[in-house]
Amino acid sequence: QVQLVESGGGLVQPGESLTLSCAASGSISVVNTMNWYRQAPGKGRELVAVITRAGGVNYADSVKGRFTISRDDAKNTVFLQMNSLKPEDTAVYYCNADVLQTGRLRFVGYWGQGTQVTVSS
Repeated sequence: QVQLVESGGGLVQPGESLTLSCAASGSISVVNTMNWYRQAPGKGRELVAVITRAGGVNYADSVKGRFTISRDDAKNTVFLQMNSLKPEDTAVYYCNADVLQTGRLRFVGYWGQGTQVTVSS
């Protein structure tokens, strides 16, 4: 089994920063692309940032220049550094990863349980 566990959410004021972490654990052979999504109240789930195994990154237009995604493959962990936070960034943030389990032949997508980020004065 594979588990993804997010941490780092919380309540911050507009303009402040926050860093989210997501660690994958279990019988893992390879972790491929890792992603951050978010879901605001009453809205659908939105792709925020992507990082490939090769280190290529992509961001939603709404967070470009403010958010940075990175990864530590030795720890199977992905990070999301969020700067200049705005009230509209308020959402539950989820990590997602394509994982090849030990002894398996194909990658499977896994999700974390989500962590709440609230930006409010």
